[in-house]
Amino acid sequence: MFNIFKRKSSTVDGKAVEASEVVPPVEPPPDRRGWIDRLRAGLRKTGSSIAQAFTGTRIDDELYENLEAALLMADAGTAATQHLLGELKARIRSTGVTEPAGVKRLLEDVLTELLQPLERPLQVGLVPCTVMMVVGVNGAGKTTSIGKLARHLADADQKVMLAAADTFRAAAREQLAAWAERVQTHGTSLPSTGHAAAGVEIVSQQGGDPAAVTYDAVVAGRARGCDVVIADTAGRLPTQLHLMDELKKIKRVITKADPQAPHEVLLVIDGNTGQNALAQVRAFDDALGLTGLIITKLDGTAKGGVLAAIALWARQHPRADAGGSPVAVYFLGVGETLQDLQTFNAREFAHALLE
Repeated sequence: MFNIFKRKSSTVDGKAVEASEVVPPVEPPPDRRGWIDRLRAGLRKTGSSIAQAFTGTRIDDELYENLEAALLMADAGTAATQHLLGELKARIRSTGVTEPAGVKRLLEDVLTELLQPLERPLQVGLVPCTVMMVVGVNGAGKTTSIGKLARHLADADQKVMLAAADTFRAAAREQLAAWAERVQTHGTSLPSTGHAAAGVEIVSQQGGDPAAVTYDAVVAGRARGCDVVIADTAGRLPTQLHLMDELKKIKRVITKADPQAPHEVLLVIDGNTGQNALAQVRAFDDALGLTGLIITKLDGTAKGGVLAAIALWARQHPRADAGGSPVAVYFLGVGETLQDLQTFNAREFAHALLE
């Protein structure tokens, strides 16, 4: 699910130094194949449309035109579609593939390579207290995703503090508290991993200032030895500039509580929003400097091609390094249960999208 680092002290030349050792990632035990089947079902509309482009017997202009139309309908966007087709044609020339079925396999390879830089595990424990700020538009599944992530962290023996900084939505505080209560009351919902559920605490204030609630949570989390602090923020449309300014304020206040924080700024995206998802990524990144994404609701009518558009945007980003990406897709969500939030794998996603 993510990489957990345990900090340890040692002595070099009589001086105490801090280092970190990686603990093997704790993956939820449920059958991954079942989750992939649900992902494939959610992307079936896209997959069926793209598959129709390969029903012919020849590799010709008609195939490329049909494929272009299918990728655009899948919300890949013009730039990513042209990139994929250009790479595909070059791959066909270099391999000498002569049948449409072979072209489909090559397209899966090209799409996987485009998405690969987005595949990176969420790392916890490189600092004593990892602070995550979670943002997104209304209805994207932000609070539910935070609850699932907190539960997974607790199952990995991480002590978690939640900041209920969405102080204006009536049910937000209660929803977050319910997730914390489930961890405290029931412990892990998964088969034993050798770890004890560490539990989740919550800092909240009905109708209070979101930045103040977040500040209190970061300070309390550090003081109580929490491994992770997660701040849930109110849903924002990127066009609501005054509300986006409030998010910037929350980030500044987090930095006052911990100069190195937030260590992660995560955007939760509804997978059914198509090209609007790319617009959200651009806007929230411009305002806050995103580090990761959680794509939810891929069990609905999701088209999925927008991940190709996001990957191309990330490749061209000023913060992109050689072969890397400034943001990662940490998790995909395909349902309501804890096990339905799983890590992103580029090859799995490309295969499901083109199935």
